[in-house]
Amino acid sequence: MTTTALREGAFALSRAVGRRTLLTSTVSAVALAPGAALAQNRATAPAPQHVVAPNVAVSFELTVNNQTRPLNIDPRTTLLDALREYLGLTGAKKGCDHGQCGACTVHVGGKRMLSCLTLAVATRAPVTTIEGLAEPGGTLHPMQQAFIEQDAFQCGYCTPGQIMSAIACVNEGHAGSDGEIREYMSGNLCRCAAYPHIVKAIDQAKSDMRS
Repeated sequence: MTTTALREGAFALSRAVGRRTLLTSTVSAVALAPGAALAQNRATAPAPQHVVAPNVAVSFELTVNNQTRPLNIDPRTTLLDALREYLGLTGAKKGCDHGQCGACTVHVGGKRMLSCLTLAVATRAPVTTIEGLAEPGGTLHPMQQAFIEQDAFQCGYCTPGQIMSAIACVNEGHAGSDGEIREYMSGNLCRCAAYPHIVKAIDQAKSDMRS
C-alpha cells in the first residue's frame, strides 16, 4: 500500500469516527502500553523471597544486686525486660517505656540509668535495683526509711524509680537545697503529685547517707 493510500485511509477514518475521538484513542493506547508491558513483566517475574532473620539468642552474664545471673535472651531485650521478665525482679516499673517517666530507674555501675532505654546485652557494670538496697538482715536503706516516714508515696508505682534516683541525687552532690533536689529529680514523674514529700525524704536521708 502506498503512502498516499495510507493517508487517504487515515483521513477517511478520522472523518468517520471524529478527529477528537481518534486522537483520544491513540493517546490512551500509547499511555497504556508501558503499563501493559510492566504488568506482563510482573506476571512473569518470580515472586520476591522474604528473608526472615532467625531468632538468635545470646548467652551472657549479668551481675545484679551482687549476684551473677546467666541469661540467654534476644539481643534486642532491654535491661528492664531482662530484669522483670527473665530475672523476676519486678521492682523497676515499666511506665512509659520511652525514658520519659523515670519509673524504670536502676543503678548501673553506681550511676542512675533508665533501664527501658538500655540493652541488657550491653550492660557490663554491676546493676543495683530497688530489691538490692536493704541490708541482708532486712534493715532498710536510709532513703527507703525516709520515704516511709515522710509519706513520700501514694500509689507506689513510681516509688522504686524515685528512690533509686534520690540516692543518686545525694551521691552526685545535688541535694544541697530543695530547689536543687527538684531540679535533679525532675526526670522522675509522680502522677500522685507527692513531690513535696519526696523532697523532704531526700533532705532527711542525705545526712544519714553521708554519715
